[in-house]
Amino acid sequence: MPLLDAFLLMMWFFLWILWFFLLFRVIMDIFRSRDLGGWGKTGWLVFTILLPFLGVFVYLIARGGQMADRQAAQAQAQDEASGAYASMAVPEGVGTADNLAKLAGLRDQGVISGADYERGREKILHQTAA
Repeated sequence: MPLLDAFLLMMWFFLWILWFFLLFRVIMDIFRSRDLGGWGKTGWLVFTILLPFLGVFVYLIARGGQMADRQAAQAQAQDEASGAYASMAVPEGVGTADNLAKLAGLRDQGVISGADYERGREKILHQTAA
């Protein structure tokens, strides 16, 4: 197999994988979108499944600008939920060292992220200083 043929085969393979990522991203966005009703979601989904290339391109033209906004809103909601969980995990009336140790334990177990740990730590230290 000549080198150019191998290169073209790899290029088509990666473009095919990229296409599937784009298709799944659009399908996930259809389900994530709160401004579409059930019939709207069904219509876009059927259009995307029956005519995948045309459906994805039309969806990206019609609603692609809002995809990033919906993803950012979902990430923010997850961040707020993990922050609320971290604040609930640290009980009131326990010493500062105990609170910091429990918070570090949650971070080490992977229950909360490093950013959640830092927010919780700042909150504990701020409560202690006040």
